[in-house]
Amino acid sequence: MRHKRAKVYKRAMGIYTQAFNFRQPFQILVSQDILLSLNKESDIHKQLFACVQGNVKPMITQCCIDALYKKGRDYQPLVDIAKTFERRKCNHREVIEPDECLKDVIGQTNKHRYVLAAQSVKLRTSLSTIPGLPMIHFNPRGVLVQSPPSRATLKYKDAMEEERRTEGARVLDGIVDGDNVLGAAQIDGGQRAVAGPSSSGQPRRNRIKGPNPLSVKKKKRKAPDDQAETATKRKSSEPRDVQVEGSDDVRKKKKRKRRGKGEVALAIEEIRAGQMADD
Repeated sequence: MRHKRAKVYKRAMGIYTQAFNFRQPFQILVSQDILLSLNKESDIHKQLFACVQGNVKPMITQCCIDALYKKGRDYQPLVDIAKTFERRKCNHREVIEPDECLKDVIGQTNKHRYVLAAQSVKLRTSLSTIPGLPMIHFNPRGVLVQSPPSRATLKYKDAMEEERRTEGARVLDGIVDGDNVLGAAQIDGGQRAVAGPSSSGQPRRNRIKGPNPLSVKKKKRKAPDDQAETATKRKSSEPRDVQVEGSDDVRKKKKRKRRGKGEVALAIEEIRAGQMADD
């Protein structure tokens, strides 16, 4: 139930915000009878926040505080709570009735965009004819609730929406369909002639458009190492000149040097030669 009430309050404050330019923190004008109906353990700031679903700035007039002073010392805690609120100057040199004071502060149009928190049924009924005046009060179960938007508020909101709609219709009445579109119908000599796709009357040729320069991938520059590798690949791929034998350009073969025989090998050969001679 509490969640459902929060949705209703938020929707109602949306009406006051859009149609009457209410802004946070909402200025809540608190009457002395709200404080008298307040439970000692409850927090008035949290309850006001829950009623308007936004940041609040509680305010009270000097006439309402004087009404609490007249109650005696037993109501001093309520006076202390009232002193924490912002003081709203009512410009009354002599103290008057709190209800009359609140009426003077709100005025006929509620131009300062107050939210009235009052318990007096008579006061709320007399101010219900003012459009754009949210009201807060305690219900019979002791819960602080927000009253639904009054008929004057809803009527003013509907009138504002209708005015905006008719104003937009008046603007559209002077506009001819297609006059602001290229190649639309043009009025020439009192007769409407349909223009061609081009001013000369000749159809446009479909030209081949190049790629979008912003979407084309830029060429990457090759690094020096890559250039060297490509150069070697090119050299290796080139055909080599084949040389024919007998030509002067044929290179001479290098002679291979061989090692001489050792002393042991020479001695063995001499022995073998001597044996062959004896035979």
